[in-house]
Amino acid sequence: MKVIVVGAGEVGYHVAKFLAQEKVDVTIIDSNKESLRKVSEELDVAVLEGHGGAPSVYEEAAAEGADILLAVTDSDETNMISCLIAKAMFNIKRRIARIRNEEYLNNSVLLNKYNLDIDPAISPELESAKAIASLIEIPLASSVEDFEDGAIKVVGYKVTASSPLVEKKLEDIRSTYEGRFLVGIVQRDHEIIIPSGRDKLIENDIVYFPVVKDEIEKSLAFVSGEKIKPVKNVMIAGGGRIGYNVAKLLENSDLNIKIIEHEAERCKFLSKSLENVVVLHGDGSDRSLLDEENIRDMDVFAAISNNEELNIMSSLLAKRMGAKKVITIVNRTDYLTVAHGLGIESVLSPRIITASSILRYVRIGEVLSLTKIVEDKAEIMEAGVKVGAKIGGSKLKDAAMPKDSLIGAIIRGEEAIIPSGEDRIEEGDRIIVFATGESIKDVEKII
Repeated sequence: MKVIVVGAGEVGYHVAKFLAQEKVDVTIIDSNKESLRKVSEELDVAVLEGHGGAPSVYEEAAAEGADILLAVTDSDETNMISCLIAKAMFNIKRRIARIRNEEYLNNSVLLNKYNLDIDPAISPELESAKAIASLIEIPLASSVEDFEDGAIKVVGYKVTASSPLVEKKLEDIRSTYEGRFLVGIVQRDHEIIIPSGRDKLIENDIVYFPVVKDEIEKSLAFVSGEKIKPVKNVMIAGGGRIGYNVAKLLENSDLNIKIIEHEAERCKFLSKSLENVVVLHGDGSDRSLLDEENIRDMDVFAAISNNEELNIMSSLLAKRMGAKKVITIVNRTDYLTVAHGLGIESVLSPRIITASSILRYVRIGEVLSLTKIVEDKAEIMEAGVKVGAKIGGSKLKDAAMPKDSLIGAIIRGEEAIIPSGEDRIEEGDRIIVFATGESIKDVEKII
């Protein structure tokens, strides 16, 4: 497979990094020498200095007949021109673009197969908003990933001192759950563990476990030892594109939503565009405003402005003032560990979310989707089991799974199964696999 990536920023870097690990032939194009220098020093990909809208740079990249063009610069116009050139002049089979402007994004005539033929156009703000909305709706979860159109979710949960999981072996934990329960990955500080039944959990571990859609509340009550109260009150600090999209996704739910925005004109837009949402003119880090608006009664406080330092400060303040759960957006990936280290439960990067969304469409072999977690150290892969696959027909306990990998769910037709060792894998099944980055290639070989 040959892939051309236009844009060597964080989105392009993360996409190229994954593809390089998969031994895909990647050429990355950018006009920024410094960005290209970082890519060439850290990744095994070809780099070309040039503008994404210049046909000559594609000629130099030998782009004719490439499989995929990924246009992920910060400019919508450059991304669309790149796709047009790729289609009209170089016959690149598929074109995927990062597009932020809603006028472009919602213009089906412009993007359809008779014109730009972009499939798909991915909005960083909308993808981030969907991730945040999922986190808001699921109490206690620090992260949520959807598979099989939401039939299976992988939930991240930070183990607290009061959790019944503390100092328990996983095999003992499973035996006390009414139903099927399985932990796919344990994050312990900077270490990633694909656990066995003999592993114990300790306070502050983050566990990632698969759960069928109807058992989310039950499983979270089990791991936390708490009765799960539905989320009712939500405060959003930041009324930009992400904040607006989050409120839009949730405005027809039963939630009481308040959104704080510091620009007066933006407040007017939000008030006109959103129903059942209270819009407040102010600063999300203003202690007196948070107190006045009853921050202590908020089930979720989401700091999602364009200022990541302000988001971190606002989240810490809201947490100290009594908000039950805080969600924070940061753009710089080196801020992710900083924010986690400060005690913020859910920290998201729109750039990494966008890269993960794009990778879902760059499917290799029988891999249906692949989500990177824990700063790219671990992966959750959804894949089909091919006819003749090595693990087809095996019971899970007998399947020769590679080291540091674990099958977390089996989807057979319309049925979703959280498996035990006695469950059998059949040809044609789809499976959810937890694995470290190093073992993912070995997993692909046996399915």
